[in-house]
Amino acid sequence: MPALIPFTRTASHPVAALIAAAALVVSACGSDAPASQNAAPPPASVSVMTATPTSIEVSFEYPARLHGAREVEIRPRVSGILLKRKYEEGARVKAGQSLFQIDPVPSETAVARAKADLAAADARLAQARREAERLKPLVASKAVAQRDFDDATSNQAIAAADVLAARARLTEARLSLKYTRVESPIDGITSRALQSEGSLLAGPETLLAVVTQTDPIQVRFGLPDSDRARIDNDIAAGRLSLADGRFRVRLIGAAHDATNTTGSLDFTDVRIDPKTGSSEAQADLPNADRRLRPGEFVRVRLEGATRPNAIAVPQRAVLEGPSGRFVYIVSEGKAAVRPVTPLDWSGNTMVVDGLSAGDQVITDGVLKIGPGAPVSVTPPADAAAKPGA
Repeated sequence: MPALIPFTRTASHPVAALIAAAALVVSACGSDAPASQNAAPPPASVSVMTATPTSIEVSFEYPARLHGAREVEIRPRVSGILLKRKYEEGARVKAGQSLFQIDPVPSETAVARAKADLAAADARLAQARREAERLKPLVASKAVAQRDFDDATSNQAIAAADVLAARARLTEARLSLKYTRVESPIDGITSRALQSEGSLLAGPETLLAVVTQTDPIQVRFGLPDSDRARIDNDIAAGRLSLADGRFRVRLIGAAHDATNTTGSLDFTDVRIDPKTGSSEAQADLPNADRRLRPGEFVRVRLEGATRPNAIAVPQRAVLEGPSGRFVYIVSEGKAAVRPVTPLDWSGNTMVVDGLSAGDQVITDGVLKIGPGAPVSVTPPADAAAKPGA
């Protein structure tokens, strides 16, 4: 019988060796962990700009609507049958141009009758005057009673009054005849005729058409009370100045940028609409080519305002915090919080209050830092790309 060879677990020895080696590695790493945790993080790379006070033009934009500078309802002053429309609908007309003709025959008859009444009144006055002149020497010689002379004098005065009344009626009749020719009181563009030939017009209560003056044309918009108060306060405090003491008003948008249509703000209402919290403002704009039409919705920009000694920063540099808006500045190699108050926006730039000349405002990398974080100032990406930057 062959001898039995003892079974030994030699395979367990390499496993044990590996476990021991792993324990040594873990022990070594554990001894190095505190050292890596205590190492200071590298400063965050940021870009800065130097706050420099300068005069900055600012503007304000609002939605607006166009209106005719004047809009007149054409109504007849007399009643009668409408005989003819004398203009082309939608055409330009001049002040004094005849638009409608009302049947003049009744008015012509009234004029003739008034002339006859005036002639009769003149004849009665002449008769009364002759009678008074005839009795005057007779009453002096006591040939007639004083009462007869007094009656003659009164009849003369009454006849003179009748003449004045007859003249007034003739003037009224002539006006009525003139008013049968309905004219435009202004230059402008006509609407369609609202009454057709043959219609019986009841006088001023009947609307015939509308004439709208479109050159100049008015742009009207609501000026928020908060903006108005801020602008007034800034002007009073010297933080805002206006050339010529008023804003320029410019139409903006894809359809108007190329036309450079501008005017001057010439009216702001003192009343505030309680529904919108704004007051109405308006400006006259040139419109010789009739390109702008009443009723059109547009946007306007108020220009001509300047902030002296103002500081502007990129909008991306301004952050929102629990206490309001702020920017980061570099102070002794670290990021420091500086509260700011936005004053105006223009494109990607914001005019702010709260910075001093020479402040190093962090413009890029603001999301990588916090208050007191060490920073390393590097040139902006676009500056680094330029030769010699």
